[in-house]
Amino acid sequence: MKTDRRNFIRIAGVTGTGMMLPGISQGDTGKQDKKSDPFAHIRELSEQDHQQHFNMCGYSAPKIEKVRVGFIGLGNRGPTHVEALAAINGVEIKALCDKRMVRVENSQKILSKHGLPAAKAYGGSEIIWRELCKNSDIDLIYIAVPRGPLHAQMATFAMENGKHVAVEVPAVSTLEEAWKLVETSEKTKKHCMMLENCCYDFFELLTLNMVRQGYFGELIHADAGYLHHQNNFPVPESGDMWRIRESQHRNANLYPSHGLGPVCQAMDINRGDRLLLLTSMASNDFTMGKMASELAKKDPFYKEFDTKSYRGNMNSSLIRTQNGKTIMLQYDITSPRVYSRIHSIVGTKGIFQKYPLPGRISQGKDDWFSEDEMAELTKKYNPEIIKRMGELAKEMGGHGGMDFLMNWRLIDCLRNGLPVEQDVYDAASWSAIIPCSEWSVANGSNSIRIPDFTCGTYKTNGPLDISMSQGGNTTVRPLPGNS
Repeated sequence: MKTDRRNFIRIAGVTGTGMMLPGISQGDTGKQDKKSDPFAHIRELSEQDHQQHFNMCGYSAPKIEKVRVGFIGLGNRGPTHVEALAAINGVEIKALCDKRMVRVENSQKILSKHGLPAAKAYGGSEIIWRELCKNSDIDLIYIAVPRGPLHAQMATFAMENGKHVAVEVPAVSTLEEAWKLVETSEKTKKHCMMLENCCYDFFELLTLNMVRQGYFGELIHADAGYLHHQNNFPVPESGDMWRIRESQHRNANLYPSHGLGPVCQAMDINRGDRLLLLTSMASNDFTMGKMASELAKKDPFYKEFDTKSYRGNMNSSLIRTQNGKTIMLQYDITSPRVYSRIHSIVGTKGIFQKYPLPGRISQGKDDWFSEDEMAELTKKYNPEIIKRMGELAKEMGGHGGMDFLMNWRLIDCLRNGLPVEQDVYDAASWSAIIPCSEWSVANGSNSIRIPDFTCGTYKTNGPLDISMSQGGNTTVRPLPGNS
């Protein structure tokens, strides 16, 4: 029991090779008093050595009248964020960074289109991003490089150099990275927001507001996921086959936050409740290995991918919260699926569900509300952020407007000294599903305890405020060509 937290993380399988823990179920109490917490011994192992330096949940950093921004990674998601922030007043885009200079030049064209001055260019090196992080003329750094260890490394280094951070999903790949991210944010008092855009989907925001108003009663269970067929084998412009390599070596839920993020916000995770236990199961691979073999016969480029090591097509994970609620979380990007985040929550008074589209709601009856009834509910419960910014966000674009809404609100919070709506504990706990599910699959689907990154402060942290009772005064420049 003297094992410190970092040794525990290493032993417990940060990369999924892990320590064998006994199977844990709701009734497992061992020799402990039944009145005591049956999981106390595992909590002690996973949390005994971590002291919260500062509670970042609800923290209001000093106001920044003009938010100076630097971007790292300009391949896919990066330019989307550049486009959004170029349209927001109170923002100065100071730096653009990518190891491929052509991408930096393409993003400079976005600034020019908006009538903005060119940003300082960083490129041509794998480590040039470190110089950007040291730039004293920057307040906020956006990180949109391909997922993997660079997300956590860059976010941590940026905070250590006095910058707030907005990082693409997932924020971390291992539990060790998660704890490091949390500790750094707490010590530096710099925000680390994971850019989970699905939290700003209009239906998710509508139903979150309804949850806050008690419409669905006490929440009981949620279904969530990321089911999205993707053809992973075509070589992208960058030549980076990270998704295929990840599928070769990690058997887990590798993309949890699109489904889990909105559910956690509705269920007050890290703000009154916490993710406690996870058990995960994966199917065999029935598609990727065969596809790699066929491609390798025609093109030697695919020889390295012609292996039998591909992990399961489908991952299903069950999560239990401290307050006794449950979440079913699924992941599948290789089967022929119609896109779905599932997004369904049932409470003691009603249920909502988004997929198949459109979103639907029911309360106290055996059928969904009609289209007219849904229109009335939307009119009554749409949150202020949608009323004020929804149509403009749709016009600005990005996954139906939720990308722009997320970026606008982040800037609005920083300019008004408001807490960010996804804090570092959300980034850590939502991303921690990756290593925790990997451990569970590797250990016969046994349960594993999910760390409490808030170190107990979840019990007193206030719920997420989406009322926009503060802020909301950040304006938007006209679109290019419009008056």
